Amino acid sequence: MHLIDFIVFIAFTLGVVVFGCSFFKKGSSADEFTSAGHSIPGWVVGMSIFATYVSSISYIGYPGKAFAADWNAFVFSLSIPIASYFAAKYFVPFYRHSGSVSAYTFLEEKFGAWARLYASACYLLTQIARMGSILYLLAVPMYILMGWDMHTVIILTSIAIIIYSMMGGLKAVIWADAIQGIILIGGAVLCLGILMFSMPEGPMQTFELAANSPMGNKFSLGAFTSDLTTSTFWVCLIYGIFINLQNYGIDQNYVQRYHAAKTDKDAKFSALFGGYLFIPVSALFFLIGSALYSYYQAGVATLPAEIQAKPDYVFPYFIVNGLPVGLRGLLIASIFAAGMSTVSTSVTSAATIILTDYVRPFFLKARNVADRLRHHDPQDHHQHQKLELAIVRLSSFGVGILGACVAIAMLSVESIIDAWWTLSSIFSGGMLGLFLLGCIPAKISRLAVFLGCVAGVLVIGWISLAEMWSLPGIHLHPYLAIVLGTSVIFFVGFLATYLVQGIKNKYYTTKIRQ
Repeated sequence: MHLIDFIVFIAFTLGVVVFGCSFFKKGSSADEFTSAGHSIPGWVVGMSIFATYVSSISYIGYPGKAFAADWNAFVFSLSIPIASYFAAKYFVPFYRHSGSVSAYTFLEEKFGAWARLYASACYLLTQIARMGSILYLLAVPMYILMGWDMHTVIILTSIAIIIYSMMGGLKAVIWADAIQGIILIGGAVLCLGILMFSMPEGPMQTFELAANSPMGNKFSLGAFTSDLTTSTFWVCLIYGIFINLQNYGIDQNYVQRYHAAKTDKDAKFSALFGGYLFIPVSALFFLIGSALYSYYQAGVATLPAEIQAKPDYVFPYFIVNGLPVGLRGLLIASIFAAGMSTVSTSVTSAATIILTDYVRPFFLKARNVADRLRHHDPQDHHQHQKLELAIVRLSSFGVGILGACVAIAMLSVESIIDAWWTLSSIFSGGMLGLFLLGCIPAKISRLAVFLGCVAGVLVIGWISLAEMWSLPGIHLHPYLAIVLGTSVIFFVGFLATYLVQGIKNKYYTTKIRQ
């Protein structure tokens, strides 16, 4: 890396950390740390939601996917408007008036403590897997650029993110996300422009070569068949609808941002703005992947065989060898912007869940009651607030370390986007089904919901392990784990309610007759 590129990259990374730490406020409370004081403008929250979507998984994984195959994964983005609409109309008002920053409090109110613990545990597993995937992709360009040890890069990047997440809380994360989101869009647009205008016969050659690839049309959105064992258009679309409804409906990352907005109107705008902005930007990343294919196919430059065999490395390799001095540093900085914003979001939201769903109910419950009874003792209340703030900061540190460990374990993964989508489908555990049961106005039996969750987890386990363990029957695509898991939880819970009620009625009728 040229000295100028190195200076640009270091200045940006340190700038983000210093900017995040500038939000440190002495004497702040855990509630202010986790909800940003309900003071953030709608467009900033929307940019933060967008930046959470566009992680380094998108920045490197999407171009790698389009380079090696086609635009099938873009179908995921096409499902976002559906989730954004439901979020603005139903989810945002629901959570803004729920009285709790946790996305899972109402599950306990509806079905008992086990439901809250189940959903929050699934969420924590999903976020740790996501942090690991992103930290891995942050290390890739630095390995290609300067040969730095990927383990070292992962550890140092994790420390930088943990520091400003712990110091500034959600307010620092959201404002940093907004700035990083603008930088990553600018970097991607510049990169695409250089790729297309470097083609020997002009920009249109990019589309001609990609559309007429020997492997088929690289702009294809996938087969429109009913095959559920491969990643067809319909499999990706259904997966996208379920995962995005889950993101907007029960993902703490998003719920926390609904609370951070100044007003209900700002919160609704942020849900729509962040989701809709992701569609053209994700198309931009897929177009970069197609342009990379055409760029090397046209012979503008040579791509080593070892890089071509690892699609996630192709875009970083182009950045190193195909961009002018200065712009390389900016692109690497924008990749870090994408990754750091998402990881910091996961760190803060996971720490919030640890406090609200585990520490408060089980370790600080008696103290909370005591606080309500002793309003006349502000000193005691202040000490309690300091304790909670210390717990949430310590949790941020612990979650960040776990994410770094997962990233190191992922160093041998071939396609990070496939790995992440599979893990998210499994770890999500059908949380959306539980959430939908909770939204039904009719009274749903707690026992029936529990049976539905058990059935859903068994289905998810079967889909996830069928091919690995060579189990009998049809081996469905792993992306469908969340689809079928959610459906089984919802329908079994709904139908079992009537079964349980029927058994109870029969029992009481018999007792009366006796």
